[in-house]
Amino acid sequence: MFQGASALTLDAKGRMSIPARHRDALQLQGEGRVTLTKHPDGCLLLFPRSEWEAFRGRIAQLPMDAHWWRRIFLGNASDIEMDGSGRILVTPELRAAASIERDVMLLGMGSHFELWDAATYAQKEQVAIAQGMPDALKQFTF
Repeated sequence: MFQGASALTLDAKGRMSIPARHRDALQLQGEGRVTLTKHPDGCLLLFPRSEWEAFRGRIAQLPMDAHWWRRIFLGNASDIEMDGSGRILVTPELRAAASIERDVMLLGMGSHFELWDAATYAQKEQVAIAQGMPDALKQFTF
């Protein structure tokens, strides 16, 4: 299970170092192979290969009225291998889609990660906090 936030920086070629605490798990789950794709919230989703295959199967089964969502998730997916230094290349197309230039936030979301432009994430987080908790969390005990 992936959790936690990591502030990272892309290098000039668009490569990102996977934090050491997640590297071993990604090596075990998918032999260092991951898949990146777009998310409609403006971030990228990063899946270990086994989790991607399960997600891809669920997306492929969506009804015809969701064909654009299949295109968004599957048509933009990029299979990537970690290099020997534990880095992955975020393609220029996916960087542009998520407005990622240099500073990013990698968020562990359980079975996968979200990759955000750091400034965009900070802004969206502030807006969410200012709006208050949704009804689904009002009865939740912390």
